[in-house]
Amino acid sequence: MYLSYNSDVGRVRAENQDKICAGFLADDISLAVVCDGMGGAASGAVASDIAATEIYKRVSNGFRDGMKPSTIQNLLETAVCAANAIVFAKSCEDIEKNGMGTTCVVALTIGKRAYIINVGDSRAYLMNDSGITQITEDHTYVNELYKHGEITFEEMQNHRMKNIITRAIGVEENVEPDFYEIEQHDNFALFLCTDGLYSYCHPQIIYESVFNKNLDKGVSDLIDYCNECGGKDNISAAVIAN
Repeated sequence: MYLSYNSDVGRVRAENQDKICAGFLADDISLAVVCDGMGGAASGAVASDIAATEIYKRVSNGFRDGMKPSTIQNLLETAVCAANAIVFAKSCEDIEKNGMGTTCVVALTIGKRAYIINVGDSRAYLMNDSGITQITEDHTYVNELYKHGEITFEEMQNHRMKNIITRAIGVEENVEPDFYEIEQHDNFALFLCTDGLYSYCHPQIIYESVFNKNLDKGVSDLIDYCNECGGKDNISAAVIAN
């Protein structure tokens, strides 16, 4: 199993409000957490740092080899909800941080099986010999419009409200994450990223840069590509290959 990740401030923002926590829990077990903070001043960075750190800590400390899938799901959901409670409480304590929040996408990979949880519009993609597929669903206003048939897929890509998210960690007292479980029989890779990356990179560009390639170089090349295209947002990605 291989793991690579990187984060870049981009060319426009003064501060990087993305946060990645990632590492190996054992030889064939890895955990990656990618968060994209939002809020005025430094609040977004505070929210993403709290969430990523708390989720990684709770999952890595709570995981035990041989856990049932239902127990793993509960572990991930509990970690996300705990992070939500901490960020929400922090925002209520300090008026300057009121309303801060963060997206998150988390992948716990155990051999050929992966458990993924997300809130917001940071994404997880699955890559294998057949190509690349988006696993997670964006929690955004335009995605809701698309699902209800009010706009087309093409209209969704450039909609003026495409960056408005409908779920985030820390914005409300409770949060409802989405959970996914996948199993592969052959080689595969999971790619987690913030919207600062996928807004510039078509999935096929991600696939061709990363799958069956040097992961460190692939992630670096994608960040460079985003910056060459404007780099208007922070850019973060983590990839786990098996």
